[in-house]
Amino acid sequence: MGVEVAINTYRPKEPYKGKALSNVPLIVETSPNDVRHVTLDLSEGSLRYIEGQSIGILPPGLDANGKPHKLRLYSIASSRLGDNGDAKTVSVCVKRVVYKHPETGEEVRGVASNFICNLKPGDEVMITGPVGKTFLLPEDPTANLILIATGTGIAPFRAFLRHIYDELPTPWLGKVLLFFGMQKSEDYLYEEELAEYTKKGDFEIITAISREQTNAQGGKMYVQHRIAEHVDRLWSMIQAGNTYTFICGLRGMEDGIDAAFSAAASEKGITWSEYQYQLKQNDFWHVETY
Repeated sequence: MGVEVAINTYRPKEPYKGKALSNVPLIVETSPNDVRHVTLDLSEGSLRYIEGQSIGILPPGLDANGKPHKLRLYSIASSRLGDNGDAKTVSVCVKRVVYKHPETGEEVRGVASNFICNLKPGDEVMITGPVGKTFLLPEDPTANLILIATGTGIAPFRAFLRHIYDELPTPWLGKVLLFFGMQKSEDYLYEEELAEYTKKGDFEIITAISREQTNAQGGKMYVQHRIAEHVDRLWSMIQAGNTYTFICGLRGMEDGIDAAFSAAASEKGITWSEYQYQLKQNDFWHVETY
């Protein structure tokens, strides 16, 4: 750690011309969802990143108004050394966006996500970035980490875990808790890889599988319900200090997470919104939702 954080080495007007190295489906074909782990070659340029940053992808072609397609940002799913360990690649975790238009009923396909999910080895990809200098790991290997993700929001946490358990000269000593929300068991991204890390450190995974599990009220089990179940332990970790919370994925989980912590805080006579503000000010609370 202690590295300089690069920002916007490549900008939209002068992107890096990379190419796809691999495109691996992360979900079984029978699932209605299509999520890909795509690795891009950086060997011809100077794009260097660290865990928690994002890159921009510029899809080729023009939109309906004859203008270039807008850049889309994606959280980086690989550690700073890349999946090959040579710091010459970057990987992203992308879900193919396909939905019915609410008014016309026509099928709409997300331009950037479909471009990335369709990439074949050797295809050219225009890349910008890296961006982001706040959603970053602490440098203290004794720090505790609370990681909360839904779906492809797991991407930066895969990067975190690869770095702290595979690359650091001394293993990460702090407690690491991952809360991971998904629709079905078949949507469990990087399942085998994540399970391996439970053998390498004080790392625990708690899943919320909305269409297969029920919460205490009998409804679907979302990640915020798991937070509520474990909130006493989490609150103790946060109050003890040296605990960093990272939230990545769907914005819809934030209210439920706040409600759980608000209830725990009020039992101690503490106003959660004020306490959370202090956590944010001191870099202990990080959110990237969409």
